[in-house]
Amino acid sequence: MLQPLPLSPAAFKIPESVLVVIYTPEQDVLLIRRADWGTWQSVTGSKDHPEESWLETAIREVQEETGIDACHPNCRLQDWQLENVYDIYPAWRWRYAPEVSRNTERVFGLCVPQRMPVVLSPREHTEAQWLPWHAAADQCFSPSNAEAILMLPRFVPNTPP
Repeated sequence: MLQPLPLSPAAFKIPESVLVVIYTPEQDVLLIRRADWGTWQSVTGSKDHPEESWLETAIREVQEETGIDACHPNCRLQDWQLENVYDIYPAWRWRYAPEVSRNTERVFGLCVPQRMPVVLSPREHTEAQWLPWHAAADQCFSPSNAEAILMLPRFVPNTPP
């Protein structure tokens, strides 16, 4: 298999990313299917530049990947104050500087008023689905994504324990 050409230092991905669980008050969760691997996930993405805040990254990635405006008055974007640090999969290591092997992922939740249609970037994702939170967690390829979805009831007001 051909390996991609190495990126220039300015083009390396920053090993800091966000994971945004998009959900309704009924705890239905939006999943999107990756175009490259065919796996299901929540919105994810890396910072564009080191000075970009976690919040700015989350807002931008939600807009780019779903067309949803996380700043809309009917939406509630919440930093869950959780970070996952994990080894970058070998298949994606070429996108990072040679000395980088781990990524820090900040977790957010975005409550939208109801299930809504999304506008996907066809280069990144091929389809979307809304599922009850348990079913959504079962569909995720990423263990950290599944764990974040399973924590959803902690962050939804008026959810029985």
